[in-house]
Amino acid sequence: MKFDAVLFDCDGVLVDSEPITNGVLRDMLEERGWKLSPAECMRIFVGKAVKDEAALIAANTGSPVTEEWMVKFRERRNQGLMRDLKAISGAVDAIAKVHALYQGRIACASGADRFKVELQLEKCGLMPFFKGRIFSGHELPRSKPFPDVYLAAAAALGVDPKRCAVVEDTVTGVTAGVAAGCTVFGYSPSEMGHDAPNALKASGASQVFTDMAELAALLS
Repeated sequence: MKFDAVLFDCDGVLVDSEPITNGVLRDMLEERGWKLSPAECMRIFVGKAVKDEAALIAANTGSPVTEEWMVKFRERRNQGLMRDLKAISGAVDAIAKVHALYQGRIACASGADRFKVELQLEKCGLMPFFKGRIFSGHELPRSKPFPDVYLAAAAALGVDPKRCAVVEDTVTGVTAGVAAGCTVFGYSPSEMGHDAPNALKASGASQVFTDMAELAALLS
């Protein structure tokens, strides 16, 4: 085996949540006077925790990001996810294979809040593979692009980060995995466009793949 454990990001790697979450965010920013196209909103916010972008939102809307606004955002986001969320194409099968290959030494290390991560894994049938091994950047001193969540996951599995593979789909996440000392595999499906794989490689991804069906072979 190439590695001792495999650590997965959640949004955009396991579940196709980014368009839903960003759609809600875009609507709520527009209600405050900051109009963004879907593509602009994805470019600015993908891979980042909304609460960490409070200063940027306040600067562009003229209104502070209050706890009340964040609660409304999470409520609307969760409703959208419960209604529309699906697993990334091929992810359930790929995770089942990797879970068997690594005898359960896999974890989900996300920059999102725990409630969202667990809701998504449950809805998409992925929770059995990750139960008890879910890590949220919200519960650590720093979230991605800092390495804290990956270091916490590796420590909980009792594995040296240098012996961990990380699967990520954003520059923010790749940066976090590389900073943790892990070997990062970038997932970049063709619909992300030609520039996305180059951006992941430039951030330190050792390899970029386009289809979840390739993953088990890459990690074996």
